[in-house]
Amino acid sequence: MLCPFSFFPLSRAMPDRRRDMRNIFFISGIFVLAVVLSSCGSRSNDDAKSIAVFVPGVLEGSPTYEMMDSGIKKAAEDAGIQVKTIEGGFDQASWGNQLMALASEKRYDLIVTSNPAMTEICVNTAKSFPEQDFLVLDGSGLSGDSVADVVYDHREQAFIIGYFAALVTSSEELEGSNKDLKVGMIVGQEYPQMNKEILPGFEIGLQTVNPDIQLEFKVLGNWYDAEKARELAAGLYADGVDVILTISGGANQGVISAAKEAGTYVLWFDTEGSSLAPGTVLASAVIRQDEAAEVWTKLWADGNLVTGESRKVGIIDGYVDFPMGGKLFRKHVPQDIQKEMETLIRRMKSGSLSLQSLDE
Repeated sequence: MLCPFSFFPLSRAMPDRRRDMRNIFFISGIFVLAVVLSSCGSRSNDDAKSIAVFVPGVLEGSPTYEMMDSGIKKAAEDAGIQVKTIEGGFDQASWGNQLMALASEKRYDLIVTSNPAMTEICVNTAKSFPEQDFLVLDGSGLSGDSVADVVYDHREQAFIIGYFAALVTSSEELEGSNKDLKVGMIVGQEYPQMNKEILPGFEIGLQTVNPDIQLEFKVLGNWYDAEKARELAAGLYADGVDVILTISGGANQGVISAAKEAGTYVLWFDTEGSSLAPGTVLASAVIRQDEAAEVWTKLWADGNLVTGESRKVGIIDGYVDFPMGGKLFRKHVPQDIQKEMETLIRRMKSGSLSLQSLDE
């Protein structure tokens, strides 16, 4: 048998001094090897901070996740922080196990994700890994000891686009509007945030303009079936609806297709959608997820991220908005509607108008 640090058989006789030197070299070699191996299995304290971005779905074609990813990477680049993006896929039942496995690696100082369902998953994971920091953007409002949760005021966001939808269906200038005062809403699925915030907020926006406006609410059942979405939208348009708010993920394209055929209108949610179909997609109520991701990542990098709490942000904070400066909005939306929306947004940003005051 050969010694791994010698070219001499172990059983070979040699002078005592030479044998002692060989043993010293052998032991030293073992020590060096152990140090090298141990350094491969753990991060040095001198290593740069690192962030894992967990996408509950896929990044491409998911604008809110793309905004999260870009905002984090912008902040990380400025601070010299390493970022790795992990896509969790569409199987929601697997997200918990994937996040638990990610935290168990203990390679990342911060794990960032986005989706109301992810807050509870992060809170549960944090119970097993209390030293791991989590940041959830567009969360649910839950809190955990090492979890920072940011919630957008979707009720406020939906109110704004509902107010605009009411002006569209009431318009005598828009060629695609009619006198039926019917507005549609197509969503991929129902979930707590939809039923408790978005749908009620949208309805309040409609009723604030005109209590006689009717809302037709349809559920697609998934986030990808564009053909089924087209059929649902076509049915609504045929029934007198002249504008639809669609919140259906990849299936939104089916709603646009139906609107083009009917000569009617679509409204967008979370991201700016007017450029997807100019003159058909009239306006968007957006969240500034990229800005939130950058700000909260910088807070963490500077040691100022507060975990254990949830914070709701809205139009006054600058994270909910209704873009009106683009040339497509100016071109396709009548002047009187533009002025009405400018007044509404100005009042909401100043705090002189709030949903709480409308509820009273």
